[in-house]
Amino acid sequence: MVVIAVGSGLWAWLGLRFRVDGDDLVVETGLLRKRKRRIPLSRVQAIDLVRPLVTRVFALAEVRVELAGGEQSEIALRYLGRHSAQQLRAELLARAAGLPGHTPEAPERHLWRVGFGALFASLLLRLPVIGTAALFLASLVFLVAYAEAGMLAVAVPALLGLIRAVIAPLVMYANFTVAMSPDGVRLRYGLLETRMQTLPPGRVQAVGIVEPMIWRGLGWARIEVTVAGYAGDRQALSSTLLPVAPRHVAMHLVSQVFPGTHVDAVPLVPASSKGVAIDRADGAGTDDVVFVARHGWPCRRTDVIAHARAQSVRLTTNPFQRLLGLATVHVDAPPGPVQVAATDRDLGEARAIVESTARRAQAARDAGGDPAHWAAR
Repeated sequence: MVVIAVGSGLWAWLGLRFRVDGDDLVVETGLLRKRKRRIPLSRVQAIDLVRPLVTRVFALAEVRVELAGGEQSEIALRYLGRHSAQQLRAELLARAAGLPGHTPEAPERHLWRVGFGALFASLLLRLPVIGTAALFLASLVFLVAYAEAGMLAVAVPALLGLIRAVIAPLVMYANFTVAMSPDGVRLRYGLLETRMQTLPPGRVQAVGIVEPMIWRGLGWARIEVTVAGYAGDRQALSSTLLPVAPRHVAMHLVSQVFPGTHVDAVPLVPASSKGVAIDRADGAGTDDVVFVARHGWPCRRTDVIAHARAQSVRLTTNPFQRLLGLATVHVDAPPGPVQVAATDRDLGEARAIVESTARRAQAARDAGGDPAHWAAR
């Protein structure tokens, strides 16, 4: 297996050639059957610097270029020297922004670093994790006390669930830092596989502020995002903008992503008292920059989308809502973890929300698609 892995990696490395030709990235792959792609750098959505554990041992890295176009749009330039990979990433980012390729990387301003202890505690202090841990301990006690091997059918899945819910995120998001720069939000994280990721301005389509019940008592929050250019598994891996932080830090970061807004200052109108949704809707509201919807118990979630990022606004009703004269308003972003919806609104109010949100979205796009510019107006 080692020989096969090394051989396949060497074959892929020998068959890869790339160069920057003007405003295009040209990638040639294959030894026996060659394939050539010419990608306009204007289509580049994100450029990540990734260092898996094995490549870190040999001081290597890979540059992953994300393009608009779905799950098959990633280009991985592997087995580069660390310094060369950083230079290539800086050049591609500069050319994608319309700057000369020799433009140095923009300076950054440190915003927040997630401590290892805070990350570990945040992963443990969640109701599903606590329930699973209690089930695992109870099954072990029963297994030892009564020598009942059948309890392994409970203990093993519970243990695997804890590994997936605690250990895997702990390894993935260790040493998580957030910084702001002119070219976007810069993220660095990872224990075994390190990743340096830049989210360019305008690529973040929607933001979700997640506050589980236990976290609210500690003043913690997590930020999830839907990012243009990522799809499938890559969307899931890149959906966390901040795994845990004090709530005021999370809100400040949201205000940096969507300039000109303060989420807590947006007035929220409560949902109808006739609502039947299991995920209780707290309220929804809007200002000139963003649309905000808050819902959830015991895990409270606040979803935010800039009007300039909204792709469509629609109204839906299910059979129970039709009986009660209610509807749900969806402000659609590209597919991703954050979907903004105001549930259980009176039908007349829902229609008014659709019309006003559509007008604001059109006005924001007419102003140039920049939320900050629209806020200034």
